[in-house]
Amino acid sequence: AAAAAGASRLSPPGGGAAPGSGPGPGAPAMPKLLPAQEAARIYHTNYVRNARAMGVLWALFTLCFSILMVVTFIQPYWIGDSIDTPQAGYFGLFSYCIGNALTGELICKGSPLDFGTIPSSAFKTAMFFVGISTFLIIGSILCFSLFFFCNAATVYKVCAWMQLAAATGLMIGCLIYPDGWDSSEVKRMCGDKTDKYTLGACTVRWAYILCIIGILDALILSFLAFVLGNRQDNLLPSDFKVEDKEEGND
Repeated sequence: AAAAAGASRLSPPGGGAAPGSGPGPGAPAMPKLLPAQEAARIYHTNYVRNARAMGVLWALFTLCFSILMVVTFIQPYWIGDSIDTPQAGYFGLFSYCIGNALTGELICKGSPLDFGTIPSSAFKTAMFFVGISTFLIIGSILCFSLFFFCNAATVYKVCAWMQLAAATGLMIGCLIYPDGWDSSEVKRMCGDKTDKYTLGACTVRWAYILCIIGILDALILSFLAFVLGNRQDNLLPSDFKVEDKEEGND
């Protein structure tokens, strides 16, 4: 009886816990931590969302780049006259215009379908490689429709290889094009000092510069597509799927 009475004196009224055994009513509550699996799910969701946002930007830049490539291929403003040239005019990959010495009127020639009208074999080769590169970039845009049918990572990698091949073609075209500057038509406009890789009195125009910039653009787009392809994963990791199956069986 004496022991029971002593125990009753030690216990607080109402049968509560002894003072100091837990946080009081005014103590701040401890933050509730997310389970490891739930935190991983949230991280994975944000990861996929960011990857898709980068994919949209990559697609928009690819579309803009394709327009730039078409303009570069068609426009005959790769090299042109200056104030020191004996004739006015300009040259592109396949078409060119040279001014008449008497009237000053520009006479334009050249067609991508008629190789005989292209003044230099180097111009023909450059046109071929730049044209192939342009079609590859346009083809990568057509591959966007494969996102609805194929694995996204596979589509990204296919586009990446196409853009890398386009960059290679542009590089070859830009390197070969000056080899045709020794043609008679170019010399007639730029002067007798014109030779292979020596432009004489003429100047480089904006289309040639855009094509050189396009090499870097294609390399960057290709690298970004490879990164997106390697990081693309629309499903949860395999260990999560195994745990979900076990929970369903329980």
